Amino acid sequence: MRLRDAFLLAAVAALASGAPARGQELTGTLKKVKDAGAITIGYRDSSVPFSYLDGNQKPVGYAYEICLKVADAVKAHLKLDKMEVKLNPVTSATRIPLIANGTIDLECGSTTNNPDRQKQAAFTNTHFLTATRFVAKKDKGLDKTDDLKGRTVVSTSGTTNIRQINEINTARSLGMKILPAKDHAEAFLMVETGRADAFVMDDVLLASLVAGSKTPDAYTISSEAQSKPEPYGIMLRKDDAPFKAVVDEATAALYKSPEGKALYEKWFTQAIPPRGINLKLPMSEAMQKAFANPSDSPDPAAY
Repeated sequence: MRLRDAFLLAAVAALASGAPARGQELTGTLKKVKDAGAITIGYRDSSVPFSYLDGNQKPVGYAYEICLKVADAVKAHLKLDKMEVKLNPVTSATRIPLIANGTIDLECGSTTNNPDRQKQAAFTNTHFLTATRFVAKKDKGLDKTDDLKGRTVVSTSGTTNIRQINEINTARSLGMKILPAKDHAEAFLMVETGRADAFVMDDVLLASLVAGSKTPDAYTISSEAQSKPEPYGIMLRKDDAPFKAVVDEATAALYKSPEGKALYEKWFTQAIPPRGINLKLPMSEAMQKAFANPSDSPDPAAY
């Protein structure tokens, strides 16, 4: 019994330190990354400021930088001298399938962490809180949800937002014509060109699209939200506890540190590439609490 107890104590100590116990083999994503000497990041091309292409068509952004920090942590955890960071573009529709089938290891964009998605993928600690609203041209006089009655509304395919507006349309019998767009840029263009009266999406993404438009003063974002506050998180494969532990530790350390606040300010309160737009979104009290107490909860009440 003494020998057995000693072994159990050693195993518990090894797990507590985050290091694999002697003889314990790597599994899941950690094994995949070590065997390949590479980790693959899924990025978005137009989710400003989270993950998008700069003037040189290179991925940049707030969530993208977080993923690079995570990649560094994975490299250190695996004690690799070299580890390639591969990049793979994703869309709202492809991001979950590409995580699930192993094409990408981290999805770095503007993905809402909710109970439905947690059935298909895992999330690390929340890096942003948003809510669903709509953008419209000011001259249309649209501000409240009921103002959309009988209007043509667009939202991005594969998002929680298009599901929410469809549910609201049915519940309130608003008679909206709801159109799917392949990405945020196409959806905003539909409002810009008059093919849609409003674009329903996460408010921070709408703010970035307005700030980057030709005539920012021509648009308004609804004062009424179509959802409760929702958490964004970096997505990873489901049921891969060892990899999630490394990612959670890395993101928690970043968010609690001065570097985490500086990273937020860089992308939300300062001019960002390629056009030097400024979203002017200082960290909210809820975000400050989320950074001080990192959580991967999908429940808006947790924030």
